[in-house]
Amino acid sequence: MVRFLSELIKYRALINSLVSKEVRIRYRGSLMGFFWTFLNPILLMCVYALVFSVYLRIEMEKYAVFMFCGLIPWLWFSSAALEGVTSIVDGGGLLTRAMIPPQILPTVRVLANMVNFLLSLPMLAIFLVGFGVRLGWALTALPIVIALQLLFTMGFVCATSALNVQFRDIRHLLANIITLWFFISPILYPMDMIPAKYRALVNLNPMGMLVVAYQDIFFYNRMPKWDILGVATLFSFLTLVIGIWIFNRMRENFAEEI
Repeated sequence: MVRFLSELIKYRALINSLVSKEVRIRYRGSLMGFFWTFLNPILLMCVYALVFSVYLRIEMEKYAVFMFCGLIPWLWFSSAALEGVTSIVDGGGLLTRAMIPPQILPTVRVLANMVNFLLSLPMLAIFLVGFGVRLGWALTALPIVIALQLLFTMGFVCATSALNVQFRDIRHLLANIITLWFFISPILYPMDMIPAKYRALVNLNPMGMLVVAYQDIFFYNRMPKWDILGVATLFSFLTLVIGIWIFNRMRENFAEEI
């Protein structure tokens, strides 16, 4: 783990350069360009708001902005997971020609999507103010929640990207898992809609706990529950350690498998 992290620090300039390049070229050639960073979550919010508040009739005041509070961090995780799972295979040329540490590739995908998430936060704030939701001192807990999501996402992507080098079915399986994961996380519905006997299951869902923390901070203007945040911290660090362990166990075979 020390070697893994020290190599990331050593090559931090290269990581910064690759993240910047990834963000710049993501929508290159499209008419709207960088504005898709903002339009994608807005369009998704409109679709889900139409389905769940009009067709399925979820009775909740300011439902659209409530959903937006969970949707933006979910897009960071899901995009990083789906892009990161193939990062080693897609960047095989860099590994064999430039001889860079392989963990740089999934790290770049995670950080590039985190940048998109951070750039979307001002837009979320505008929506909150527009819907009459007050922001307050709860925002001081936001860096903690973001850091926990970064650790969890890094561990998850490191594990899946390494496994996908040897087992190429992982990326196809992951796409289905992410879809299921989305609907069992309290993003499209508030916690009080979950039957009481099943609410404890949210504590077994790391992204579910983080989404609830974001909703507490942005929508309800209250500090996240520290017991929930404590469990999320445990899950995040555990996922990071396991992800790095899997990555280090398999990294020696990357060159020949690619």
